[in-house]
Amino acid sequence: MDVSGEQEPGRRWMGVGRSRATDSGSAAIEAARGAMTGPEPKLLIVFAAITHDPQAVLAGVAEAAPDVPVVGCTTHGEIGPGGPADGTITVAAIGGAGFQIRTHVATGVTGRQGDAGFEVAGCVSGVNLPHKVLMLLTDGLVRDQESIVRGCYRALGAGVPLFGGAAADGWRMSGAYLFKDGRVLTDAVIGVAIASEAPLAVAVKHGWRTVGQPMIVTRSVDGRVYTLDDRPALDVYLERLDAPPEAYTDPAAFTEFALPRPLGVQRRSGVEARNLSTEVDLVGRSIGGGGAIDPGGLTWVMTGDEQSILEATDDACREALARLEGHPALGMLTFSCAAIRAVIGDDGIQREGARLDRWAGPLPYAGFYTYGEIARNHGIDGFHNQTLAVLALS
Repeated sequence: MDVSGEQEPGRRWMGVGRSRATDSGSAAIEAARGAMTGPEPKLLIVFAAITHDPQAVLAGVAEAAPDVPVVGCTTHGEIGPGGPADGTITVAAIGGAGFQIRTHVATGVTGRQGDAGFEVAGCVSGVNLPHKVLMLLTDGLVRDQESIVRGCYRALGAGVPLFGGAAADGWRMSGAYLFKDGRVLTDAVIGVAIASEAPLAVAVKHGWRTVGQPMIVTRSVDGRVYTLDDRPALDVYLERLDAPPEAYTDPAAFTEFALPRPLGVQRRSGVEARNLSTEVDLVGRSIGGGGAIDPGGLTWVMTGDEQSILEATDDACREALARLEGHPALGMLTFSCAAIRAVIGDDGIQREGARLDRWAGPLPYAGFYTYGEIARNHGIDGFHNQTLAVLALS
């Protein structure tokens, strides 16, 4: 394939716009116009605070950028130049002749997560430039997100990296929204095939370390672990961490204790973190985080702190930029976790944002705080909790 124009200025670009205006339509217009910094815009990615009116947001974006494909979602905070923020509309745009974009949406995902992943992955067949990534945006309140990723693997194999995140709703846990052109969606997944003349690079890191010996998952169903080492999973987890007595009986105390202590799940790529804090089962004594935790698998309790989390931020950015094979970066998409925000607090996420600012330098970047991150370069699994996932574009 002829990619002789690869180094021509303007063939590929990324821009980011942000508005703090309270009127949803006006904010969307301002952010979308600010993001379109080059010719031939190919895609707008909209990250909107849950406090905005989704329909007004999409109407504003359409007014600012008619006929440009639009995807996006609601958040638990928006990431962009100047630091993380609440209440904003933050828009990333990519464009130029050196990018190709195809999108597809699957609805009614609950109960058919794998088939939905397989369906949206079909959009990759519509692009033919040499470097490809499938970006996924999912409804963060849908369980078993790992099956969506596995459905994509069934369609694509391991040859196309995955990147994405689960829509959030400001920690309300009552309803997150996805955006696809003029539609506001729930119980859905959006696939975006991004193809480029130059490398695209995905990286994901967490700042958690394992504690003690592994435990075997002896009974689990639909992402919920009922027993570890043939004992009630909740009690085994708390005992391993020498938890205070109130964590065994008080849901709020358990949530506070579990947030900075995820469950580690063995994967081919290493030990991945699963946030247990949002699905408390003090009666059945089970634990769960909405992602796949398979019977017979090895698990660990994990701990970390703000310093280890910020080091993981550096590691993810460093790795993504290094994977561009020497090509100059255009910008980054950076998806962090709502549970990370809960652990390090509002002051901590400003320090996380400062790290992102340093890595980006003059380059645009944007993202959001998710209910789960998607990142995979190889293998079948790729749904994460309490990580930073980065997509670097060149």
